[in-house]
Amino acid sequence: MLYKLDLANILFLDIETVPENKVFSELSEEKRILWEQKSKYQRKEEFSPEEYYDRAGIWAEFGKIICISVGYFTEKGTQRNFRVTSFYGDEPKLLKDFKNLLQEHFNQAKHLLCGHNGKEFDFPYIARRMLINNIKLPYKLDLFGKKPWEIPHLDTMELWKFGDYKHYTSLKLMANVLGIPSPKDDMDGSMVRDVFYEENDLDRIVVYCELDVVTTAQVLLRLRGDDLLNENQIKKI
Repeated sequence: MLYKLDLANILFLDIETVPENKVFSELSEEKRILWEQKSKYQRKEEFSPEEYYDRAGIWAEFGKIICISVGYFTEKGTQRNFRVTSFYGDEPKLLKDFKNLLQEHFNQAKHLLCGHNGKEFDFPYIARRMLINNIKLPYKLDLFGKKPWEIPHLDTMELWKFGDYKHYTSLKLMANVLGIPSPKDDMDGSMVRDVFYEENDLDRIVVYCELDVVTTAQVLLRLRGDDLLNENQIKKI
């Protein structure tokens, strides 16, 4: 039961990704061929491999993580706060820093990771990029041999499906229908690649990523029937 979970044991997270290289021409000849094969079904005949490359960030084999934002609840007496922080920039470093956070503060059986569409995207993407960067997986991302009920992951989109495997609902839509105030951000996921490579504005991406973490936490609160966080309870660290 969701309402029985201790919120202090949940680490909320979101990631932002971009193509590993700025442009298609920077790929090796072998990687270009592999990209052509990998993207063939999605782009069909509408786009050439080069034209479609700006979307490469959605695949861990051709993209990279530029930001992992996390949030967690703290309570002092009756006061509840939500702390948010981010790891960003150099991918190997941010992955190691995130791993250290898991190992030092969220490494017990009671701890859970929570994301929106995290089981399909964020969690496996982080695990794949760690292995690509020769980083040993932390316990919370090493799922080999684990039974479904042993996997320490929560997914707000999966909770909203109620067993309907066909149903995809964006975080923005869920927030809207659940009456969660939409944060006043100036971008969406489709803009991350251009903001990173063309505008060189990583700070803007970090703000966007952190807003999604807060919204994910708000969604879980609504699914539990809890009061939403107010602005004074959200602390950037």
